[in-house]
Amino acid sequence: MSVTILFVDDEPDLEALVQQKFRRQIREGAVKVVFAHDGLEALATIEQNPAIDMVVSDINMPRMDGLSLLQKLQEAEDQERKSTVIVSAYGDMSNIRTAMNRGAFDFLTKPIDFGDLEMTIDKTVRHVEMLREARRRQAEAERAHASLSRYFSPQLASRLASNGEDGDGMEVHRRDVATIFTDVTSFTTLVENIEPEVLSSLLNEYTGGMTDIVFAHEGTVGKVIGDGIHILFNAPGDQPDYATRAVACAHDMDAWAEEFKQRWRAKGINFGATRIGVHAGPALVGNFGGNKYFDYTAHGDTINTASRLQTANKHLGTRICVSETVAKAAENFKGRPVGDIVLRGRSEPLRTYEPLCDAAFSSAATAQYAEAFAKLEAGDAGAMPAFAALVGMHADDPLAGFHLKRLLNGAKGVRMQLE
Repeated sequence: MSVTILFVDDEPDLEALVQQKFRRQIREGAVKVVFAHDGLEALATIEQNPAIDMVVSDINMPRMDGLSLLQKLQEAEDQERKSTVIVSAYGDMSNIRTAMNRGAFDFLTKPIDFGDLEMTIDKTVRHVEMLREARRRQAEAERAHASLSRYFSPQLASRLASNGEDGDGMEVHRRDVATIFTDVTSFTTLVENIEPEVLSSLLNEYTGGMTDIVFAHEGTVGKVIGDGIHILFNAPGDQPDYATRAVACAHDMDAWAEEFKQRWRAKGINFGATRIGVHAGPALVGNFGGNKYFDYTAHGDTINTASRLQTANKHLGTRICVSETVAKAAENFKGRPVGDIVLRGRSEPLRTYEPLCDAAFSSAATAQYAEAFAKLEAGDAGAMPAFAALVGMHADDPLAGFHLKRLLNGAKGVRMQLE
């Protein structure tokens, strides 16, 4: 390591003495020395040479003395502060004490013992090396935190950043996760018909609001692609209640997205409904970006299923669709059955549910739906009139309307193939 030392003294012969005593270190590049004759000149020199690591200053000098210089140096930001050694007359304990109280790293007495000066410089250089390393680590942590904050909640990002690049859970591995996919209806059409600056404002607000909710539930953002967001729970850290968190997060995102939609429609922008799919199971999780690009995400059938459940909402008329796996694992889950859906790419049906808030779950309409669905599942001929009555009383229930339409088209039971 090379260190740059600024000597501040108004004695004319000091420069020649220092050059002579440290000629070997200077020649080898271990030490670089610069000189100033008073405090003001020293400040100007430091401004021109911010790489100066260490200041050795006399106290008694014209224009600005060494103690005033020391005070000015200590007012600088931490990363710009210099390690300062004060030189004072032997026995001048009052000034030495003042210097140390103002933050001097060490002191020397006159006449200068160059052997003592060399040892003091060595000690100060070690201190400077420690400061440089600490600042380097801090800078790395800040860069890591900035990168991780795009994916993780602030608390988790801070923990992972403090663990360095090899933080827990970053390597690709298999683990159980709950995963959410969101998408906005008719977003492509919207993009084609509004001005770029409006789209930028809208999408930034939408993505920011949705990810704030994810982070409030300590979820991980796996991907943001246009209007779509992929979310993980139980990754990278352990969350035993990951299914419960995923359902709660889906509810909060749905409520926020509905309010967002209405607010922008009041401005004349026809923003679509947000559809949400939730599933849980094993997946490959980790950084898939290699050494140069951080891409923390997940892959596997569990992830594909959540994405297809999100798409299923389009046919069902629902905004949230969750798998039975999530419904069973989530604590105190409240919802109504949708049916046994055979998703694209699968041969076996998956029982699915529409999660409901407390008020909706406790309503008479939900009880009426449960009775109609039970008849549908049992193959009871009374299913059609039961759903017809439900739709007649609650025309704004698209899921009831979906089942009634199926029955009118000759379908039976709760197993369904969605295109």
